[in-house]
Amino acid sequence: MARQILFSAADLRSAHDNSECIIVDCRFDLKNPDAAYQGYLEAHIPGAVYAHLDDDLSSPVTESSGRHPLPDADKFATFLARSGWCPGKLLVAYDDAGGTIAARLWWLMKYFGHDCAALLNGGIGAWCDAGFELEIGHANVTGVPVESLNGNGSLVVSTADIIEGLRSKKIVLADARAAERFAGEVEPIDRVAGHIPGSTNYPLSENLTPGQTFKPAEELRSGIRKLIGDHETQDLVHLCGSGVTACLNIFAAELAGLDASKLYVGSWSEWIRDPSRPVGTLT
Repeated sequence: MARQILFSAADLRSAHDNSECIIVDCRFDLKNPDAAYQGYLEAHIPGAVYAHLDDDLSSPVTESSGRHPLPDADKFATFLARSGWCPGKLLVAYDDAGGTIAARLWWLMKYFGHDCAALLNGGIGAWCDAGFELEIGHANVTGVPVESLNGNGSLVVSTADIIEGLRSKKIVLADARAAERFAGEVEPIDRVAGHIPGSTNYPLSENLTPGQTFKPAEELRSGIRKLIGDHETQDLVHLCGSGVTACLNIFAAELAGLDASKLYVGSWSEWIRDPSRPVGTLT
């Protein structure tokens, strides 16, 4: 039986009531990093712990990195232990943005060798629409011993890999940012607008309905198959602004039964660190 990686509000309510999972609130505002945590304290799904994108799901920025480098193994293990997670335990993540931040946590679980995470379809909005209660304050969670973790390097590519893969045409590089950012018409976050020449725009919104839930698996599969053409799924590399929201495209691919695509962790914000690297625009 295939693993369930997408939970409805009812699914999550049942799993929580039966103590089958831990729940993690991943809401985050890039423009106001502390606002979402305050929102968590004001109301969250009962029992949910909070994951801060900058503090828990990333490591500090360096002079050569993108805006959200991966957390080191010890740091991420400490976060999981503090959250009450242990190997084999299901982790269900949610946010209020269609899964665009929660997918980072889902992907990190895969990267660190634990394929036991899922997303709440529709996030906290779906939970509230189902009429389920929220709670305030900090969740009462019992920590567990820290387990050692090791990252899976086969799931990521470096800037050097991107340059060689595009040169040899061995990869399909899919940019998850909105079309206007890819085109270079606007850039609200990074200092340079545009895209990596040779990449293709596949906005993460392609995966979602207007209600911020995932489209049916067959519809997702059709879009991704069209994207990769004659390539195999393992040739597909995803990027975004900083390696966070691209994880939603990886999640959608897996939901569609197309595993093994990869993440360019540094993404656009790392690519533009070196002014000698080419920049494409559609303007």
